[in-house]
Amino acid sequence: MKHLKLIITLVILTSFSVTAQTKATKKADKHFAKFEFVEAIEDYTKLTEKGEADTYVYGRLAEANYNIFNTVEAEKWYAKALETSQEPEMLFKYSEMLKANGKDKEANAQMRNFAAIKPQDDRAVMFLANPDYLTKLQAKEEKFTAKNLDINSSASDFGGVIQDGKLYFSSARNNSRKKYGWNEEPFLDIYTSEVTSGDTYAEPELIGGKINTKYHEGITTFSPDGKTMYFSRESFFENLYEKDTLTNTKISVIHLFKATKSEVNKWEDIQPLSINNKDYSVKNPSVSLDGKTLYFASNMPGGSGLFDIYMAPIQDNGMVGTPVNLGKKVNTQGQEMFPYAGDGEYLYFSSNGHLGLGNLDVFYTNLSGTESVKNIGAPINSKADDFAFVINNDKDGYVSSNRAGGKGNDDIYAIKEIKPLCDVDMIVSVENVETGEKIPNATVTLHDDKGTVLDTATTNAQGIVNFKTDCEIETSLKITKEAFEDASQTVSGTKEETLNVSVDLTPIKKIIIEDRVVLEPIYFDFNKSDITVQGANELDKLILVMNKYPDMVIYATSHTDNRGKDGYNLRLSERRAQSTVAYVISKGINAERISGNGKGESEPLIDCKKSCTEEDHQLNRRSDFKIISGGPSTN
Repeated sequence: MKHLKLIITLVILTSFSVTAQTKATKKADKHFAKFEFVEAIEDYTKLTEKGEADTYVYGRLAEANYNIFNTVEAEKWYAKALETSQEPEMLFKYSEMLKANGKDKEANAQMRNFAAIKPQDDRAVMFLANPDYLTKLQAKEEKFTAKNLDINSSASDFGGVIQDGKLYFSSARNNSRKKYGWNEEPFLDIYTSEVTSGDTYAEPELIGGKINTKYHEGITTFSPDGKTMYFSRESFFENLYEKDTLTNTKISVIHLFKATKSEVNKWEDIQPLSINNKDYSVKNPSVSLDGKTLYFASNMPGGSGLFDIYMAPIQDNGMVGTPVNLGKKVNTQGQEMFPYAGDGEYLYFSSNGHLGLGNLDVFYTNLSGTESVKNIGAPINSKADDFAFVINNDKDGYVSSNRAGGKGNDDIYAIKEIKPLCDVDMIVSVENVETGEKIPNATVTLHDDKGTVLDTATTNAQGIVNFKTDCEIETSLKITKEAFEDASQTVSGTKEETLNVSVDLTPIKKIIIEDRVVLEPIYFDFNKSDITVQGANELDKLILVMNKYPDMVIYATSHTDNRGKDGYNLRLSERRAQSTVAYVISKGINAERISGNGKGESEPLIDCKKSCTEEDHQLNRRSDFKIISGGPSTN
């Protein structure tokens, strides 16, 4: 499988490697050039045991172990090689191996070294912009479950996809095949396994027909009607290869083919795609949900990195049109491979260029690759290689990985989405409306559109708090802080990865005017003296003021308009004044600090007598709060 994933790994160190070859390394170099990494490691190791190793040998040992994902040995030999070399790609891979071995701090240190040498490399740019990315990814909420399939073997198994009740996947379990020197496993074949009720899998069988050859066959994908299958195959089958003039080694590329299902359910009429080219690989096919677009990975000229993601139209006659590179939001100077576009919602792919938990991580973006790229998180991703992600409309699917605890080199994991994949990092900033200063220790409560509390947090020293929400849902915030008026704000739903929300709080002192606390009108239901929700919200502001100024003493008066009989209005206003006082006391204010009386219609704010307008009546129906002692003037 590694051959299909990393077929051009060696070209990145060509200048470093070729000039350092010696007679002593000739045998090991030949194995290395033929991708026979297990044997190359044995031969290079013998040189270290004889004391004949140098930077070149250490570098080759590191690269060979990297390619078979022996992370511990790769880390050791990269460290040795980099004692006398600062090869940028070796620094990058050394960082990957450290991260895979759980040494996050050391991995970040090597990324800083890499960035110092190649500051314009997009991998360096992303790291420098977000050096704490690992902590954030590790804290990311899990959105899936992942379970190792029982049918995995001790060899490589990867690339599971369901079609017509069968799981199609690639495997190196066929021991009748010649072994491949890369990892001493047999060449890859395509297998199928019947999926029965209860998600049980029958014993895998080789796919029928002439799909499998003595060379590698890889990832499969299908047209929406299930009648066309696209798959990867090594170009040796077409007798296409390049020959290394120094070692006489034949080097193949990967090409795409398609097959048609016959009336008797056999895969026939196998044809290479017109986008194939003898000079580069075209692999990892995925057909879009509507069947009109083919996504794939290629190292064709003009890309951003080692492998890029491309898309090409599937024409009505079945021909594949001109490929289009998905651009620099998706593709990096690293490797982007294994695209999947079959759920019609997102484009998923694997990359070691974007910031991830391990080597290859699964990422997602929109189908055209124009929106920001997001890491899908654990348990889909791990410290190892995670790739070949697929998911159906029922939110079930598969991912492949060589993570620890598996049965073989690569294993297939059944996955299920348990929470919507898309989420938003809401960053709430709370500020003083008068000064613009950030407000720490403010309580921020997040509600859903039904008013249910989703989360509560306190702003940090910079006046900021973070929430995670699902995409495209409306939420609301309530912010409280002693000495400030409460604030509420509705937040519209979005699909953006980050949403910045700024909330202004008004200092309570603003509602203290001379010797009075001025609140919004406190309304009572007609002919009643019970405190309403609106009235309670206003009185809570008075309570905040009194808590801020512990010596403050308040005299509350309640007034009516001049409609109705004088005696009735007086009695009604008295009941309302006492309800007001009782509410404030119930919130913890000492009874000695507040008293009140009803004034009826005896002290109108607008003395309009019988010519009062409705607005005049409203102004006259009021509650007043006079400061008897204490308050800002005495503090």
